[in-house]
Amino acid sequence: MERRTKKVSDSKMEHIYQVRPEHLNPAGRLFGGKLMEWIDELAAFVGMRHSGGGVTTASVDNLRFMRGAYQNDLIVLTARITYVGNSSMEVRVDTYIEDFEGIRKPINRAYLTLVAVDDNGVPRQVPSITLETESERAEWEAAKRRKELRIQRKKEGF
Repeated sequence: MERRTKKVSDSKMEHIYQVRPEHLNPAGRLFGGKLMEWIDELAAFVGMRHSGGGVTTASVDNLRFMRGAYQNDLIVLTARITYVGNSSMEVRVDTYIEDFEGIRKPINRAYLTLVAVDDNGVPRQVPSITLETESERAEWEAAKRRKELRIQRKKEGF
């Protein structure tokens, strides 16, 4: 059976939250754990959309906080597939603060590795990906390097 192919745009997603009092840490900024929850959730949705079923998060890396977010800030998360293996997918999630004029300032970038699983939790094959732009091709090449680094860290017990 021939492996299906999808485009990056087929699974790209965006979600918006507003920072509320229950999302704040004692310093009055968005709690990092809450942002990580939102990132993981959106990455999973992208992985589910790409793979056509359930996924599990295998790793989170390159989680980089650039600035804080505060009560009432609008938080925009955008996510897209950057790389696919046989059953795994890398998803990039960019997080922004958006002002009321639509101007976005980056506050976080994360890369997550997800594995597509069947109803029994067994890894299953995912569609391959068609790269349509230079940006998508560059992201694919960078993702291959990140994958090699993850493999090396695993060998080193990290």
